[in-house]
Formats: sequence, C-alpha cells, structure tokens
Amino acid sequence: MEITKDITIEELVDGLPPAIDYLKDQGIRCIRCGEPIWGTLEEAAEEKGFGADDIEKFVADWWNCQKILRCPNLKRNLMSISWICKK
Repeated sequence: MEITKDITIEELVDGLPPAIDYLKDQGIRCIRCGEPIWGTLEEAAEEKGFGADDIEKFVADWWNCQKILRCPNLKRNLMSISWICKK
C-alpha cells in the first residue's frame, strides 16, 4: 500500500489498522459510528491545524509502521507493533 498525504482516511485505516490509534492520539478523528470519515489524510490533518511538516511526519511514521508489520517476528507481538507505530 502506498501511503501519501493524498491517501483517503478509509484506505489508510483499512490497510493499516494501527493508524486509527495514531490518528486519535494526534487529535484526528478517523472513525465515526464505526465507519471511516471521508477525505484525505492531508484534509483531515489540516482541519485540525497540522501543517505540511506534520503531515510529512505522519506519512513517514506510517511507512515505518507498515515495514514493521511485514516483519513476521514483530507481527506476532501486537503490543510491540502498537508501541513502535505510535513513536
């Protein structure tokens, strides 16, 4: 999955579930009534006052998280994945 600032929130949370908690920790609501909100990562972040540098950091964090999720040894330990993805 290619993660960019233009990825839709629905695509992001569907393809990378740890993004839900990460977004929530940043103050960006990505789930409403059990359904992903509409719009892109950039739009959602800008609505909460985040700038271009912040959005680039979010994208970089998720690229790193996605790499970790592909690692079979870490994939077995969900606590490690959640902790690392939130860094």
